[in-house]
Amino acid sequence: MPLRNLSILLTCQLISATGAIVLVTLGGIIGSSLTNEQALATLPVSIMVISVAATTVPATLLMRRIGRKLGSALASLSAAAAALLAAYAISLGSFSLFIVAAAVFGINMAFTQQYRYAAVESVDPQYASRAISVVLLGAIGGAFAGSELVKHGHTWVENIPYAGTLIGVAALYVVQAFLFQMLAPLRGEEHETTKLPHRSLRKIVCQPAYIVAVLGGTVAFGIMTLIMTATPLSMHFHDGYSLEATANVIRAHVLGMYVPSLVSGFLFERLGTVKMMSAGTVVLLASSLIAVQGQTIVHYWSALILLGVGWNFLYVGGTTMLTFTYSMAERFKAQAVNEFCVFGTAATTSLLAGSVIFYYGWTKLVLLPIPMLLLIAVGLYIVRRDPLVRI
Repeated sequence: MPLRNLSILLTCQLISATGAIVLVTLGGIIGSSLTNEQALATLPVSIMVISVAATTVPATLLMRRIGRKLGSALASLSAAAAALLAAYAISLGSFSLFIVAAAVFGINMAFTQQYRYAAVESVDPQYASRAISVVLLGAIGGAFAGSELVKHGHTWVENIPYAGTLIGVAALYVVQAFLFQMLAPLRGEEHETTKLPHRSLRKIVCQPAYIVAVLGGTVAFGIMTLIMTATPLSMHFHDGYSLEATANVIRAHVLGMYVPSLVSGFLFERLGTVKMMSAGTVVLLASSLIAVQGQTIVHYWSALILLGVGWNFLYVGGTTMLTFTYSMAERFKAQAVNEFCVFGTAATTSLLAGSVIFYYGWTKLVLLPIPMLLLIAVGLYIVRRDPLVRI
């Protein structure tokens, strides 16, 4: 596999994961300090995810017009501006301005999710799952960098908590913008693919394999966002655990999301997409069952690690299966629908997280994923013999 593009994308994934972990870990905590209505504490994170969902289609169309390299670089600069705006909002004590900053940050996250497609387009089709897994490994470094920025950066600017953390994040995104300028051409950009024959969007999205691929990514990201967004509030505010303990659990979760990428690409090639997605479904179910048993550090730690592992198998599998269902000429419109479904659902679950925790508590929240997991299990059973997923 070509190392240049994958190395650049892996590093950019590290930076994006660092920024995302900082915003997810601190979003509800900062929000809680800026508003008296605690049910709205996770609103900035929810708005950020809503922004991701709203920007997915425009992001895909922009990259189709100007290319992934330039589009991603511009998005990186928008993330740097958003981090600085968030620091300024804290200095003013403005909840509304912090929400605006989170929304702008979400724009970049819509582009960040396209890194996995850039990875696929950097290699031959048979190595799709391995390329996705390699790039996702960058988030392992982000798990450590993000948690360290949360723990130490909040004292870097006197009298403005967390401003130093956010300024550090902004600097990383400026570096990321320069890295994108070093990307080599991707498969499909070396020649004009828009003039090649392609099917209507309706024919693409009506394929059973396409539906299950989208469902896999949607279920994986929806469940992960719901529980991860709620965890800092449940641990830090409801159960009284320290910020450091909370950050450590989030870091363990993120490691659970990305460490499996060391082997998952090879497992997908050996066992097949359907089996690996089925394994992810079972692991996510185990996560919910453990979380419902109690709210000790061990329960949080175990449930969040399994949440990450299940997400990896199901999300990488969904993306891999998706690439089997379209040609290079069809890739942008097929990807746009998938991204909108995945992050529209993630936005909804993120918005629900704060309210469910506030009104119903942790136990009921972690039971919500079970119907979604049953749905994806049925879908995987239906397409298990589909020729497309047996590539």
